[in-house]
Amino acid sequence: MKVLQFREAIAEAMSEEMRRDESVYLLGEEVAEYNGAYKASKGMLDEFGKKRVIDTPIAELGFSGIAVGSAMNGNRPIVEYMTFNFSLVGIDQIINNAAKIRQMSGGQFNCPIVFRGPTGSAGQLAATHSQAFENWYANTPGLKVVVPSTPYDAKGLLKAAIRDDDPVIFMESEQMYGDKGEVPEGEYILPIGVADIKREGTDVTIVSFGKIIKEAFKAADTLKEEGISVEIIDLRTVRPMDFEAIFNSVKKTNRLVILEEAWPFASVSSEITYQVQENVFDYLDAPIQRITTADTPAPFSPVLLKEWLPNADDVVKAVKKVMYKLE
Repeated sequence: MKVLQFREAIAEAMSEEMRRDESVYLLGEEVAEYNGAYKASKGMLDEFGKKRVIDTPIAELGFSGIAVGSAMNGNRPIVEYMTFNFSLVGIDQIINNAAKIRQMSGGQFNCPIVFRGPTGSAGQLAATHSQAFENWYANTPGLKVVVPSTPYDAKGLLKAAIRDDDPVIFMESEQMYGDKGEVPEGEYILPIGVADIKREGTDVTIVSFGKIIKEAFKAADTLKEEGISVEIIDLRTVRPMDFEAIFNSVKKTNRLVILEEAWPFASVSSEITYQVQENVFDYLDAPIQRITTADTPAPFSPVLLKEWLPNADDVVKAVKKVMYKLE
């Protein structure tokens, strides 16, 4: 095993797939000459040239549409957004064209395309640059939504996304690009739609995904000292979601806490809560607890931002609540 930064795992996945398949190419703002806004495409311009690593204007609707048309004609583009906040400019192409074209064409066209970039808060970037869109895109039939939390998962899932014959939304985090983790030397691919039990436990299940899952691990360490055994499930894929992994864990622990970095209304945790009560309600020994951001636009103030985002203390409190151990 080797140790890579998250950004290096992303670059390695894209480069390996571009070497394997000439129809794969990368386009987006600053991906070429600048090596990527977060250096996730470092060295790729030198290796693959300007026809396959393409700097675009600041025009997300335009280059998203070009990529969708290109995918419909046999290529496998990777579209990088500097942040998924900017994808809102091109969301018509993603939802009304990429996601729907297979059905609308009666299967005559498919759209093998990856839209990738950071999601969620990244510090003091204020309300319009700190939004999480996993549930937005997961609400759209025809899209797959992947949100990895480690370099290992990022590389294996991105390779799977690039090879997928349908559009994939691949969400990262500005605050994770420097994270380091072990990655195999040889080629490997992780299946889309399969969750990972990152830590086994017996008393309570925590389901999370993306960078906010780090707070679950901090909370689990604290709770372990108090004799509470936490099982942590990393969804890795929001759509399709591995509900069976969640159900099986709840059957074992009988308690569920869901942690996500998004607004509470109509969120990913809302769907998980419904599915669990619908399918394994009799196994629950306590009401399900959800932990989300505050139901407001993201603040700029660091003091308010700390209150807005979920943290390990919130997780500890939620776990103690389902364990009936709150003082």
